[in-house]
Amino acid sequence: MYTLLLAVIYLAFISLGLPDSLLGSAWPVMQQEFAVPLSYAGMVTMIISGCTILSSLCSERMTHRLGTRAVTVASVLLTAVSLLGFSTASAFWMLCLWAVPYGLGAGAIDAALNNYVALHYSSRQMSWLHCFWGVGTIISPYIMSLSLTRSGWQSGYRTVALIQFGIVAVLLLTLPLWKAHKPTDAGKPEPQAEVLGLRRALRIRGVPFLLTGFFAYCAAESTVGLWASSYLVSARQVSEEMAAAFGSLFYIGITAGRFQAGLVSDRLGDRRLIRIGACVGAAGILCLLLPIPADWPALGGLIIIGLGFAPIYPCIIHSTPHNFGSENSQAIIGIQMASAYIGSTFMPPLFGLLANHISIRLLPFFLAVFVLLMVWMLERTNRAVSHR
Repeated sequence: MYTLLLAVIYLAFISLGLPDSLLGSAWPVMQQEFAVPLSYAGMVTMIISGCTILSSLCSERMTHRLGTRAVTVASVLLTAVSLLGFSTASAFWMLCLWAVPYGLGAGAIDAALNNYVALHYSSRQMSWLHCFWGVGTIISPYIMSLSLTRSGWQSGYRTVALIQFGIVAVLLLTLPLWKAHKPTDAGKPEPQAEVLGLRRALRIRGVPFLLTGFFAYCAAESTVGLWASSYLVSARQVSEEMAAAFGSLFYIGITAGRFQAGLVSDRLGDRRLIRIGACVGAAGILCLLLPIPADWPALGGLIIIGLGFAPIYPCIIHSTPHNFGSENSQAIIGIQMASAYIGSTFMPPLFGLLANHISIRLLPFFLAVFVLLMVWMLERTNRAVSHR
């Protein structure tokens, strides 16, 4: 039952990744249909991110009251309804409206399932959990591409919505599997357990360092994802076609790297894998800086960055109950999700401003600053928790 429940959790994480690539894939067509500026996609993503941050911060109270399985089912259902709403939108303001429930559902399930797996499964399963999120992000652009060639972007959103409803049905049918763990294990603490809350969580020794380190990692990852192709074209004179291909390989590298990390994570441990990943990622950044006229150092460096970054996110999450106690992990992981979305939402646009006003060649230096900040903060976290 433990293995079957884990498979259901993996399926839920695929559902979390499925919608993430839809807007970017469909926006060139949607933007023309709604007759709005190209930049308006950022308004939709900002609404989604803001609601995701809010629900991540509230996830401890929701999980405390309802339990992980109820939060999971409700969140996937909420995203399914939201995606169906996207498919019926006939004006831009309707996209903004449906972005609200989508963001609220995404943040709640992210925090609840991450905490559940961190508490009850090994580091290997945590790495593979985030590998399955990557599977979802890889599948959805192909669904949208096929829909655009046959009917329209509405069909792409509708198809993913139907897949999400199918996942909701699977989750409902498999609710008894959650009894494989004790009721308290399913994310619902005992009645006398207290909600930790944001202020009390931030007072725990090492938590501010952890949040800053997690913010720095997500800032670096999302900045690479958004600006790598532009950097290759503008700074390294790589062809646009090749840059686009290797830009997508960054995410494929993260997905493949998380699968590979799962094979060795139980043997190496979370802290060692984070350090190895940071070193590999730094080597990839260095490849971007090599003054070699050929394309391969920069292209290879992008893949190396993806492979290096791969284990860091899941290992940080998985080590949270060990570092701060299982009784505090739901609150802290919820805040971690919020700090992650803050980093991924605001830092890539900040680099865009730097690129516009100075040079896009600053990308490796920008990434290096955040990788160094991440390593420094996570090492301070380790020292703080070792003295508790």
